Amino acid sequence: MNIQEYLARISYNESHQDADLQTLTVIFQHHIQAIPFENLSMHCGETIELDLQSIYNKIVRKKRGGWCLESNYLLFWALQELGYDICILGGNSYEPATKTYTSEISHILLKVVIKGNSYIVDAAFGGAYQAWQPLMLISGKDQAQIPGVFRFMEDNGTWYFEKVKRKHYIPEQQSVPFTDNPELGNIRKMYMFTLKPRHINDFQELNTYLQVSPDNILRKKSICSLQTTEGLYALVGWTFTEVKYNYMEDVDLVQITTLTDEEVEKTLKDKFNIVLENKLVPVNVRGLPPNLVDKI
Repeated sequence: MNIQEYLARISYNESHQDADLQTLTVIFQHHIQAIPFENLSMHCGETIELDLQSIYNKIVRKKRGGWCLESNYLLFWALQELGYDICILGGNSYEPATKTYTSEISHILLKVVIKGNSYIVDAAFGGAYQAWQPLMLISGKDQAQIPGVFRFMEDNGTWYFEKVKRKHYIPEQQSVPFTDNPELGNIRKMYMFTLKPRHINDFQELNTYLQVSPDNILRKKSICSLQTTEGLYALVGWTFTEVKYNYMEDVDLVQITTLTDEEVEKTLKDKFNIVLENKLVPVNVRGLPPNLVDKI
């Protein structure tokens, strides 16, 4: 594995001598705009291995994406190589349908310390809830970014991460709000976490479970999303969604297209720069949101 090869993969060719916030921010943005959040391997009959060499070969050399366990672990390695003070944390994702957080750790995220300040770095939450910059770990402070306003709330050592949602404008339809659950208003809870450092081995059981459990959303949907300079692309099953942030004041433009099997393959190549080795079987179980904008 070679850090220069990783930097080339994310099209980063600037200086990285200083492990400062500015460099971290630019590397992070290159990462999320080059490496899709995707679970296509499990829908291509491939096994996802949670070891660094396998992840590196898949994402860097084969120019694939990965889900949170893969993408954030690769970023952890890269930032460590670049001299950052970094550790792995575990998160419990919020489930809007049950209005609860998962009982077990279901997400991986990173904490970076720079000049005494802690930042949360998460390159793989996916879809419209992906932050575009590192977030300072401070309770109750609104942190505005292009995708929206993010905030952390801390309670007795447990941190809660949420995003203020914007309305959507869908052409030829009325402007509609984000709707995870009407009672939640315009706040989307994302996950909770503690600052207990984790090791990648703590996530091995989760990595296996997500690939075999028929009940989790990653088995029920083939997912690929990528941040762009203006918003994001998301492909779920045969549904391709393109989002442009702040198309109008506090309103995002959302365009949704239903694709054929042949168009799915072409879209993966044209929009996400992904060419699969094995045949993808698109999946989008009915009764679940058709795209990543509201659910992931």
